[in-house]
Amino acid sequence: MQESLEAAAHIRRAGFTGDLIARMTISTVSDVYLDVLHLLGVGVFDHVHWQLDVVWSDRWHKFDDWSEKSYIPGIRRLAELWVEGLRRGVLYGIAPFQGITKGLIKGGLQAPPCGAGIDSFTVTTDGRILACPIAVDSEWAHLADLPARANDLVGKVGIGEPCTSCEYFKYCGGRCLYAHIERLWGDEGFRSVCRTVKTTVDVLRTHLNTIVKVIDEGIISQDDLLYPSYNNTVEIVP
Repeated sequence: MQESLEAAAHIRRAGFTGDLIARMTISTVSDVYLDVLHLLGVGVFDHVHWQLDVVWSDRWHKFDDWSEKSYIPGIRRLAELWVEGLRRGVLYGIAPFQGITKGLIKGGLQAPPCGAGIDSFTVTTDGRILACPIAVDSEWAHLADLPARANDLVGKVGIGEPCTSCEYFKYCGGRCLYAHIERLWGDEGFRSVCRTVKTTVDVLRTHLNTIVKVIDEGIISQDDLLYPSYNNTVEIVP
């Protein structure tokens, strides 16, 4: 991790002034509140984004217990800190909060929020066009081969049930196309991860009136708050 931080600092010293994003994986040894605060406090990154380590790893022992005792309380504390900052005119670049809030204010997110198979495609070195960059060996993700056009591929694969009939769907976009289709933790594990997403949405919903007020009063610019302004590969929903 130290090498990554030093590399990021070097990029800044070299003159890069664009959006520099810290991306991390949340596991059983993580404290989302402390870890996000640490990365924000480094003073190098504009935004911090995280993903739960719930795709490639074996299913965690007592994931539900961990999420209830560690992750969700951390999300609540982080949201309180974030909103308190907004009241003072300080915008902490917490990408999942900004992205989900964008969905709450704008009426929803695209599905999936990363744009896989919608406005984001992967072209492999052998000319295959994939809906998802991590699904390199999944037949469902292989949409076509070059020189096919992206416009002809939109919507060939996407999020389905149980997500599309869920009241949270428009705010989470189904979270992740790969996880939705592969279900590597089974349906029960899929639902467990889903509960963390629903709770995160609910936490931000409780602060929505304050967030809108901060925007309306000009304390924070809506353009700055509603992030990302374009598909910059941040998956938005952890």
